[in-house]
Amino acid sequence: MTKAIFLFLLAAVVGLFTSSVTADNPLVTHMYTADPTARVFNGRLYIFPSTDITCKEGFGNNGFRMPSYNVFSSQDLNRWTDHGLIVDQSEVPWGVKDGFGMWAPDVIEKGGKYYFYFPNIPTDKSAFRRIGVATADRPEGPYTVMETYVEGIKGIDPNIFIDDDKQAYIYWGGGEELFGARLKDNMLELASKPQVIEKLPAKYKEGPFVFKRDNIYYFTFPHAPDGSEELAYATGTSPLGPFEYQGLFMERWRDGQWTNHHSIVEYKNQWYVFYHHHQISKNQHLRSMRADYLFFDSAGRIQRVEPTLRGIGVARATSKIQIDRYSRLSDKHVKVSRRNDNDLPAAWIVDRVQSGGWVNYDRVDFAAGEANALEVSVASKTLGGTLELRLSGSEGELLAEVPIDDTGDWDNWRLFSAPLKRQVTGVKNLSFLFKGPKNTALFSVDWVRFKRVDAEAH
Repeated sequence: MTKAIFLFLLAAVVGLFTSSVTADNPLVTHMYTADPTARVFNGRLYIFPSTDITCKEGFGNNGFRMPSYNVFSSQDLNRWTDHGLIVDQSEVPWGVKDGFGMWAPDVIEKGGKYYFYFPNIPTDKSAFRRIGVATADRPEGPYTVMETYVEGIKGIDPNIFIDDDKQAYIYWGGGEELFGARLKDNMLELASKPQVIEKLPAKYKEGPFVFKRDNIYYFTFPHAPDGSEELAYATGTSPLGPFEYQGLFMERWRDGQWTNHHSIVEYKNQWYVFYHHHQISKNQHLRSMRADYLFFDSAGRIQRVEPTLRGIGVARATSKIQIDRYSRLSDKHVKVSRRNDNDLPAAWIVDRVQSGGWVNYDRVDFAAGEANALEVSVASKTLGGTLELRLSGSEGELLAEVPIDDTGDWDNWRLFSAPLKRQVTGVKNLSFLFKGPKNTALFSVDWVRFKRVDAEAH
């Protein structure tokens, strides 16, 4: 058995036991993931992120310890599969085995083969980073790493684009300049000299990602004109430019997270942006990948993206719905807290609500209306209160009223339920309202779920 196949089988087994992959943000809570590249292969959406690990014995490289890559996939953007480890620094023939310098990757399919591009620190010390390639017959691997790096490239953050005429291009770079070049048909060698992508704004740039829409080429990149990185873009009529700078489409973080790194993909007639943040760790070197909807105006300009906790995907009504990943919530009487401090997998709760507070959670699929009751996981050390379920806002149709009692302590979780007042079908936006004595904490909510209760059970 080769080492690549062994790692693939091990990763597959590990993936079977990881369940902290959701349709909310962050997408992954059982490990730290950054720099997500999203691609659509065989009618399924795959995400190829880098991996952050804790620097217990000191910093790795530029403050980051990034040893390997995993891959995740979904068909409905709600149920995700962690396929596990696909490439580790220890199996890169030309790379430093303990440099922890496996930064942002990319992957592309051509001729039925999958090409995974990644930066690493070369043992020959010829550059800060070189770009390597691993190949596979399936998106999830197993991958075989090529014996040497791509000649002619010195830099980070590889991105691959294949145009309609099947010509492939590679982009890379981190600093004042970003670069591009054509690739040969073998996808392993440059077919042209690297050229600077001109007419981009000054100051630090990295993470280029190119895509095409309605015959417009979009050259997108993280840009740090003032502090942390915003996501910006330029447009042109050819893959290597010239491009005209259009501005930012996601504001920079202002909460201690310096980096952002993204990809943009269309899946089932909807565009999405994948990116990262440090909500779980509050440590800019331990990041978590996220996703949100992306839209264009009639002129093809990318509309400003506001990062959300709700993220993408349609939640199944019969699954545990984490309403702490809200679409909206009231300004007062509601807060969200980490349930498990700094441990992984990360979890949050709607913490010690007060009367008058509310939480909205959009896009819940009731399918054929199989559910007729609402179940809630709740903790309380007071007299409790009532949780109301309404459709589409605090003034919407009342669907259920769940009475909540004292459970004995704030970390003593119990299940409470109530019948739905009518059958619900299709995808709905839900509102949860909290009622009870004023000016006191009522209860905390971990999750809600809809279920079927037979008449005989009452």
